[in-house]
Amino acid sequence: MDVEAYGALLPEITESNRPFWDGCARGELRLQVCDACGSHRFPDGPVCPRCLSGAFTWKATSGTGRLWSWTTIHQRYLAAFADETPYLVAFVQLDEGPFVVSGLVGEPGELRLDQPVRAVFEPGAHGRTVLKFAVAPVAVRR
Repeated sequence: MDVEAYGALLPEITESNRPFWDGCARGELRLQVCDACGSHRFPDGPVCPRCLSGAFTWKATSGTGRLWSWTTIHQRYLAAFADETPYLVAFVQLDEGPFVVSGLVGEPGELRLDQPVRAVFEPGAHGRTVLKFAVAPVAVRR
């Protein structure tokens, strides 16, 4: 991976998104939660899209969700991923409600709609830790 090119793709850390990135560095997925209606939101924003309240708290989430859609990228569109093709991009609905577009680690294997996934955190460029998802292990029922 071209670390400099990859680093240029990451969003700037600002005061408004710093709790998200600090959570990633600690291995936890943090989202804004509206203090008025309890709705989780991603990405962060100044007001709740559900009730328009400006009051919120950053909270750690379960880090789990369901695979809503995915695609395998075979074409090198960005120099940062020149050595990474093919790679998987997932559209995940978190158990708390919001949707997140992120990388999906591991082999494509037998992916299916509504498959459980869990957040994983990988080292990225410039000391950043990046949110990705992995297929969650299936619990064996006895």
